[in-house]
Amino acid sequence: MNYPISIRNLIECYKKLPGIGEKTAERLALATLTMDKDIIDLFSKSISDVKSKVKRCQKCNHLSEDDLCEICKQKGRDQKTICVVEDPKNVVIFEKVGTYKGLYFVLDGLISPLDGINPEDIKINDLLERIEKEKIEEVIIAVKPSIEGETTALYISKILKGLPVKVTRIAHGVPLGVDMEYIDAMTLELALENRQDVS
Repeated sequence: MNYPISIRNLIECYKKLPGIGEKTAERLALATLTMDKDIIDLFSKSISDVKSKVKRCQKCNHLSEDDLCEICKQKGRDQKTICVVEDPKNVVIFEKVGTYKGLYFVLDGLISPLDGINPEDIKINDLLERIEKEKIEEVIIAVKPSIEGETTALYISKILKGLPVKVTRIAHGVPLGVDMEYIDAMTLELALENRQDVS
Protein backbone atom coordinates (compact mmCIF):
# COMPACT_ATOMS: atom_id res chain seq x y z
CA MET A 1 0.00 0.00 0.00
CA ASN A 2 1.27 3.48 -0.86
CA TYR A 3 1.82 6.11 1.82
CA PRO A 4 -0.55 9.09 1.95
CA ILE A 5 0.50 12.01 -0.25
CA SER A 6 1.78 14.10 2.70
CA ILE A 7 4.19 11.34 3.72
CA ARG A 8 5.28 10.77 0.11
CA ASN A 9 5.97 14.50 -0.20
CA LEU A 10 8.02 14.47 3.01
CA ILE A 11 10.03 11.47 1.77
CA GLU A 12 10.78 13.35 -1.46
CA CYS A 13 11.90 16.39 0.56
CA TYR A 14 14.25 14.33 2.72
CA LYS A 15 15.72 12.73 -0.42
CA LYS A 16 16.87 16.17 -1.54
CA LEU A 17 19.33 16.30 1.37
CA PRO A 18 22.90 15.14 0.56
CA GLY A 19 23.58 11.49 1.35
CA ILE A 20 19.91 10.62 1.93
CA GLY A 21 18.54 7.82 -0.22
CA GLU A 22 15.06 6.33 -0.53
CA LYS A 23 15.25 4.05 2.54
CA THR A 24 16.73 6.68 4.86
CA ALA A 25 14.22 9.29 3.64
CA GLU A 26 11.39 6.86 4.37
CA ARG A 27 12.72 6.18 7.90
CA LEU A 28 13.08 9.92 8.58
CA ALA A 29 9.57 10.66 7.32
CA LEU A 30 8.07 7.93 9.52
CA ALA A 31 10.15 9.10 12.51
CA THR A 32 8.81 12.63 11.95
CA LEU A 33 5.28 11.24 12.45
CA THR A 34 6.15 10.17 15.99
CA MET A 35 7.61 13.54 17.09
CA ASP A 36 5.80 15.83 19.53
CA LYS A 37 3.98 18.79 17.99
CA ASP A 38 6.38 21.22 19.75
CA ILE A 39 9.37 19.56 18.09
CA ILE A 40 7.64 19.57 14.69
CA ASP A 41 6.83 23.28 15.10
CA LEU A 42 10.44 24.03 16.03
CA PHE A 43 11.68 21.89 13.12
CA SER A 44 9.41 23.74 10.69
CA LYS A 45 10.34 27.18 12.07
CA SER A 46 14.06 26.36 11.99
CA ILE A 47 13.90 25.40 8.31
CA SER A 48 12.00 28.58 7.52
CA ASP A 49 14.40 30.74 9.59
CA VAL A 50 17.50 29.25 7.94
CA LYS A 51 16.14 30.27 4.55
CA SER A 52 14.83 33.71 5.51
CA LYS A 53 17.34 34.93 8.12
CA VAL A 54 20.76 33.51 7.25
CA LYS A 55 22.91 35.57 4.90
CA ARG A 56 26.61 36.18 4.34
CA CYS A 57 28.83 38.37 6.50
CA GLN A 58 29.76 41.53 4.61
CA LYS A 59 33.40 41.27 5.72
CA CYS A 60 34.34 37.59 5.66
CA ASN A 61 31.51 35.88 3.72
CA HIS A 62 30.77 33.50 6.62
CA LEU A 63 27.17 32.64 7.58
CA SER A 64 25.41 35.23 9.71
CA GLU A 65 22.00 36.62 10.61
CA ASP A 66 23.45 40.16 10.77
CA ASP A 67 25.59 42.26 8.43
CA LEU A 68 28.65 41.06 10.38
CA CYS A 69 29.11 37.54 11.75
CA GLU A 70 29.88 36.84 15.42
CA ILE A 71 33.59 36.33 14.66
CA CYS A 72 34.03 39.66 12.83
CA LYS A 73 32.26 41.41 15.73
CA GLN A 74 34.79 40.13 18.30
CA LYS A 75 37.15 43.00 19.17
CA GLY A 76 39.77 40.79 20.82
CA ARG A 77 40.75 38.93 17.65
CA ASP A 78 43.94 39.55 15.68
CA GLN A 79 42.75 42.08 13.10
CA LYS A 80 45.85 41.72 10.90
CA THR A 81 45.65 37.98 10.15
CA ILE A 82 43.14 36.32 7.81
CA CYS A 83 42.66 32.57 7.40
CA VAL A 84 41.32 31.82 3.91
CA VAL A 85 39.00 28.81 3.72
CA GLU A 86 36.84 27.13 1.09
CA ASP A 87 33.43 27.22 2.79
CA PRO A 88 31.66 28.14 6.06
CA LYS A 89 32.03 24.58 7.44
CA ASN A 90 35.80 25.13 7.59
CA VAL A 91 35.37 28.23 9.77
CA VAL A 92 33.31 26.16 12.22
CA ILE A 93 36.00 23.44 12.30
CA PHE A 94 38.75 25.96 13.13
CA GLU A 95 36.61 27.63 15.77
CA LYS A 96 35.91 24.27 17.44
CA VAL A 97 39.67 23.69 17.75
CA GLY A 98 39.84 27.06 19.50
CA THR A 99 43.51 27.94 18.98
CA TYR A 100 43.25 30.36 16.04
CA LYS A 101 42.44 33.94 17.12
CA GLY A 102 42.57 35.81 13.81
CA LEU A 103 39.90 36.57 11.21
CA TYR A 104 38.57 34.51 8.29
CA PHE A 105 37.61 34.81 4.68
CA VAL A 106 35.34 32.28 2.95
CA LEU A 107 36.06 31.82 -0.78
CA ASP A 108 32.90 29.86 -1.56
CA GLY A 109 34.71 27.28 -3.64
CA LEU A 110 38.06 26.47 -5.19
CA ILE A 111 39.46 27.14 -8.66
CA SER A 112 38.71 24.16 -10.91
CA PRO A 113 39.02 24.87 -14.65
CA LEU A 114 37.83 21.32 -15.46
CA ASP A 115 34.54 22.13 -13.69
CA GLY A 116 34.37 25.60 -15.23
CA ILE A 117 35.22 27.35 -11.92
CA ASN A 118 37.65 30.20 -12.56
CA PRO A 119 39.13 32.77 -10.14
CA GLU A 120 36.35 35.25 -10.91
CA ASP A 121 33.73 32.63 -9.96
CA ILE A 122 34.82 32.57 -6.31
CA LYS A 123 35.47 35.48 -3.92
CA ILE A 124 39.17 36.08 -4.65
CA ASN A 125 38.62 39.70 -5.77
CA ASP A 126 36.74 40.43 -2.52
CA LEU A 127 39.60 38.86 -0.57
CA LEU A 128 42.19 41.03 -2.34
CA GLU A 129 40.10 44.15 -1.73
CA ARG A 130 39.81 43.33 1.98
CA ILE A 131 43.55 42.64 2.35
CA GLU A 132 44.42 46.01 0.83
CA LYS A 133 41.69 47.98 2.65
CA GLU A 134 42.40 46.52 6.11
CA LYS A 135 46.20 46.41 5.63
CA ILE A 136 46.31 42.70 6.49
CA GLU A 137 49.80 41.50 7.46
CA GLU A 138 49.39 37.71 7.12
CA VAL A 139 47.16 35.55 4.94
CA ILE A 140 46.95 31.89 5.98
CA ILE A 141 45.70 29.69 3.15
CA ALA A 142 43.78 26.78 4.69
CA VAL A 143 42.27 24.86 1.79
CA LYS A 144 42.15 21.10 1.28
CA PRO A 145 45.21 19.34 -0.20
CA SER A 146 43.73 18.58 -3.61
CA ILE A 147 44.50 19.70 -7.17
CA GLU A 148 41.82 22.40 -6.80
CA GLY A 149 43.22 23.44 -3.42
CA GLU A 150 46.77 23.64 -4.77
CA THR A 151 45.63 25.64 -7.82
CA THR A 152 43.72 28.09 -5.60
CA ALA A 153 46.61 28.47 -3.13
CA LEU A 154 49.11 29.13 -5.94
CA TYR A 155 46.79 31.66 -7.57
CA ILE A 156 46.26 33.57 -4.30
CA SER A 157 50.02 33.53 -3.60
CA LYS A 158 50.67 34.89 -7.10
CA ILE A 159 48.19 37.78 -6.89
CA LEU A 160 49.50 38.77 -3.44
CA LYS A 161 53.13 38.83 -4.61
CA GLY A 162 54.49 42.34 -4.33
CA LEU A 163 52.02 43.34 -1.60
CA PRO A 164 53.35 43.89 1.94
CA VAL A 165 51.65 40.74 3.22
CA LYS A 166 53.06 37.43 4.44
CA VAL A 167 51.41 34.42 2.78
CA THR A 168 51.49 31.11 4.65
CA ARG A 169 49.78 27.73 4.36
CA ILE A 170 48.61 25.29 6.95
CA ALA A 171 50.87 22.24 7.04
CA HIS A 172 49.60 19.10 5.34
CA GLY A 173 51.04 15.76 6.21
CA VAL A 174 50.69 12.31 7.66
CA PRO A 175 48.02 12.13 10.39
CA LEU A 176 49.02 10.70 13.78
CA GLY A 177 48.31 7.02 14.27
CA VAL A 178 47.69 6.18 10.60
CA ASP A 179 49.49 3.22 9.01
CA MET A 180 51.69 4.38 6.10
CA GLU A 181 50.12 1.89 3.69
CA TYR A 182 46.75 3.69 3.95
CA ILE A 183 48.09 7.15 3.08
CA ASP A 184 47.40 8.47 -0.42
CA ALA A 185 50.16 9.73 -2.72
CA MET A 186 49.25 13.43 -2.49
CA THR A 187 49.31 13.37 1.33
CA LEU A 188 52.74 11.72 1.28
CA GLU A 189 54.02 14.22 -1.28
CA LEU A 190 52.82 17.15 0.85
CA ALA A 191 54.27 15.57 3.99
CA LEU A 192 57.67 15.35 2.28
CA GLU A 193 57.46 18.94 1.01
CA ASN A 194 56.48 20.22 4.50
CA ARG A 195 59.08 18.18 6.36
CA GLN A 196 60.65 19.80 9.44
CA ASP A 197 64.00 19.63 11.17
CA VAL A 198 64.29 17.10 13.99
CA SER A 199 66.37 18.70 16.68
